[in-house]
Amino acid sequence: MALTSVYVTEEPGASLAEVDICTLEINMKYEIIPSSVCSVCLSFGLIYCFFGYRCFKMVMFFAGFMFGTTAVLLLYHKEPILDAQLGVETKAGIGLGVAVLCGLVTMLVSTMGLVLSGIQLGSVISLSILVIIGQFYRLTPVWVPVSVVLAASIITAVFTLQWQKLFSIIYTSVFGATTVMLCAEYFVDAFQLLDQVYDVLHEAAPHPLCWFNWAITAICPVLSLIGVLVQWKFTAKGVSHTEAAHKKQNKYGKKYTHRNSVKKPQPYRRRKPPPLKRYTGDVLAPSYLQSLQERQMGTGSSTSSVSTNTHTVIDFDFETGSMVPLTAASPVFTL
Repeated sequence: MALTSVYVTEEPGASLAEVDICTLEINMKYEIIPSSVCSVCLSFGLIYCFFGYRCFKMVMFFAGFMFGTTAVLLLYHKEPILDAQLGVETKAGIGLGVAVLCGLVTMLVSTMGLVLSGIQLGSVISLSILVIIGQFYRLTPVWVPVSVVLAASIITAVFTLQWQKLFSIIYTSVFGATTVMLCAEYFVDAFQLLDQVYDVLHEAAPHPLCWFNWAITAICPVLSLIGVLVQWKFTAKGVSHTEAAHKKQNKYGKKYTHRNSVKKPQPYRRRKPPPLKRYTGDVLAPSYLQSLQERQMGTGSSTSSVSTNTHTVIDFDFETGSMVPLTAASPVFTL
């Protein structure tokens, strides 16, 4: 595979001479591990670009994973003593553990994942624009590009929280297209675009880009636009991560309610009769009692009425059920 280089030596012992990067080609063998990693990343970039929103949980996990990896690498870069004391296996284990932990957090807490994805989206877009501007103008002092990156990251993070589906689609498309661009750039020019980003952030004069560098750079916006259209019209149509979360929550809520509604059968208990109640009509009128007394004394209209009322009783204690006869036993008259 032919690769290009910025500086080469014409003869052994000769001084470095600057040559045209668009015409110089040298033969170089690719390493197995970086080439395999780039091939896998190329596949993931295509999945991100065209099916990213369908894999929302996976996207949130990798957003946290990349954030954790970047944080550990920056820590090693800023602390050379720590980098020197730790072995390669130890540093790789620490980085992998922190990255997986951050990925699980962003996958379970979607709000944090959306914030990180918005920050990464703003960083990628702003750095791409700064690299292009840096080819024509000198970006000094260093706080200018850093401020632009921070401002763009904060704005896109806020917009992502406000319009979650739209900016999630944009994030997956742009990030997937950027991954495809970097992988293609590795096989063609050995990550010269990453050197451009480093030069922009360190106030160094960037090397001029050749025509094939511009062609590779054009992959990102073109593939991003195609990915947004494909996802919005086809793959992400009718899909919402918020509705899926609500359906899952309602499913567990209904199951919990149904489980609580099923109760154990109560043991049979004999019900007590309701207590007897008195009403206003239960009180006997005094006139009626007086008429009964007159009949008992023999002042009634006929003897049969007296004999009829000999067994009349009045319930003076209705609730307790005791029965008291109205009259004492009277002799029975025979005709």
